[in-house]
Amino acid sequence: MSVHIDIAGLRPERVAVVPSPLAELGMALHALSEPGHHPGLQGWVTGVTARLDPHLADRMCEADFLWRTTFSDLFLPYAGIPGGALPGATLAEELDLLDKLTDEEFVDAALEFSCAMPYGEGPSPLFDAGLRRRALELAAARGPQQVRFSELLLADPPKIRSWLRQFLEDCDEAFFAETWSRLSHQLTADARHKTDLLRRKGLAEALAAVSPAVALDEDAGAITVDKLSVGRTATQDRGLLLVPTSLGRPHLSVLYRHGWQPVLHYPAGSPELTAPPSVQQLALRMTALSHPVRMRICRYLARSAYTTSELAQAHDMTAPEISRHLGVLKKAGLITTRRRGRYVQHQLDISVVARLGSDFLEGILR
Repeated sequence: MSVHIDIAGLRPERVAVVPSPLAELGMALHALSEPGHHPGLQGWVTGVTARLDPHLADRMCEADFLWRTTFSDLFLPYAGIPGGALPGATLAEELDLLDKLTDEEFVDAALEFSCAMPYGEGPSPLFDAGLRRRALELAAARGPQQVRFSELLLADPPKIRSWLRQFLEDCDEAFFAETWSRLSHQLTADARHKTDLLRRKGLAEALAAVSPAVALDEDAGAITVDKLSVGRTATQDRGLLLVPTSLGRPHLSVLYRHGWQPVLHYPAGSPELTAPPSVQQLALRMTALSHPVRMRICRYLARSAYTTSELAQAHDMTAPEISRHLGVLKKAGLITTRRRGRYVQHQLDISVVARLGSDFLEGILR
């Protein structure tokens, strides 16, 4: 599973790396709504929440599905401008870009999370009665809050658009302006670094610096983003936009809405020293650890190195049976093997397992 961006014919000057205050405000709202996604922001979340006006906090809940579960394309409005546009230097400039979206574009992007409408090409519920009924049915399955929002959005888009702009401006005044003044320097420096890589070493090097999960196939003219989602888009004449985020780590988002400029919204800074596993490798590891016998083997190998025969004796199994289980664990990259004289010993790679989850590690070390 992955997201593919067709970049055939993309000219180097059509690739830009630019910070976006509106995108960062969207990630700020996400972090405030889902602090568990961002343990590194606990101090910031606590500080903002403590001084937040109760009325504004209540308003945050009125449409939090636009930023709580994932990240609405409404926070990247420049991508919807015909031919593509760059983010504004200020939040006010980007809110003006948001105002330039047609009602149809705004409604389609807002409905994506309010009632899980399909993400891609197709008619708008604003003009299709059948899709309008379907949108409200889907919203009803998600709760009364989504129903109220969707009904008003479909009946009076300008009213929702005005409400959202005023809400974002109030958030800026309450807490985001201060946050952006602190973060913008870091994001500008990151964008400058990636732009320098683009100019000196090319797109492949710049994408590698964005994330190990992003790869360029120059022969195929395509970028592949390794994610647990499936999507496809193309730059065509719109270009490609890279937007750094400080508050968004660890999220790596890809905008691939039909007709919009592709956008990679990535965590600023250098990629991790150890590249994260691919989705396929992650699936292999989870499958390998799902077997009760292999879990027991991991318990032994977490404590010390063992030979195949020692494990066979400890588990009352044959050596070939143990070898098959060890082969699965080794293919998943969960164990290491070393030779000590005429013996071959196996041991669990604790650092790899720790990255999968502390609960599992604690369980096998208990």
